[in-house]
Amino acid sequence: MDLETYLHEKRDLVDTFLKEYYRIPHTPPVLQEAMRYSLFAGGKRVRPVLALASYETCGGNPEDIVPYASTLELIHTYSLIHDDLPSMDNDDLRRGKPTNHKVYGEAVAILAGDALLTDAFTILSDSSLSSRVTPANLLLALREVALASGLDGMVAGQVQDILSENKEPDTETLRFIHTHKTGTLLRASVRIGPILFGSNQKVLDALTAYGEHVGLHSR
Repeated sequence: MDLETYLHEKRDLVDTFLKEYYRIPHTPPVLQEAMRYSLFAGGKRVRPVLALASYETCGGNPEDIVPYASTLELIHTYSLIHDDLPSMDNDDLRRGKPTNHKVYGEAVAILAGDALLTDAFTILSDSSLSSRVTPANLLLALREVALASGLDGMVAGQVQDILSENKEPDTETLRFIHTHKTGTLLRASVRIGPILFGSNQKVLDALTAYGEHVGLHSR
């Protein structure tokens, strides 16, 4: 199987789950509409695909963890919605389409991002979604994603990026921004595969090194 076919198949797995997850209408409808608007705006699903690939590398069937891998796309999408806000990057377009707040207003955009982030952990805390993943390993994966997303991860990188606006950041600051704003969630995407599979430390360390390399050299 060539790489493009592999990526397409894994993206389809993620999209199928997410579309099914948001199939049931919720009130108020505009909130779910705003969430779906950004979630299905053409993302490449890099983070969930990395999680599925790393799980497969450990010997597992990637279909067993699609719900958990998909949470990474929810978190990534929430971060993009918030990044585009006037108080942050103030972007009008995302992937060639009007940004979320341009369509739904700032308040709904903020809350749509909040809901996506919360849904990620709702899914990550549901052990009934896979018979192949133990509750103990799922808890470890949840903690991994939480750490990558918050105070010592993506949010820290976002704040440092804001603080560095209109400045010439030094090498250390630039490295911090890249490794935190983008890198930590990519690293976690690779790590949750072996964590969910229950791999030994040697395998986890090897995949972690790969994830750190990917995270550092991604934008």
